[in-house]
Amino acid sequence: MEENLFNELVSSLKEAKAIKHGEAPASRRFTVTPIDVKAVRAKIGLTQSEFAQMIQISTRTLQNWEQHRRNPTGPAAALLKIVAAEPEVALRSLHVA
Repeated sequence: MEENLFNELVSSLKEAKAIKHGEAPASRRFTVTPIDVKAVRAKIGLTQSEFAQMIQISTRTLQNWEQHRRNPTGPAAALLKIVAAEPEVALRSLHVA
């Protein structure tokens, strides 16, 4: 490894340590608001079983999301945002309506 790259890596690690210990501010901070899956499901009026089947997940996974033991990520989170924003389109597209 080139000495310059190594020095940059060491510097980055020192900066990360300072941020972790509150000695330096983070340059960026992201907050992710979890989706209220239960509210999305209630909005379209489906049972847990029906909703889970519609988005092709297990009922247990849906229950974990609704009880905040787990949070949907990736494509599941994107699909839930679509269902929340345009329930009629989502239901029609997923062949439920």
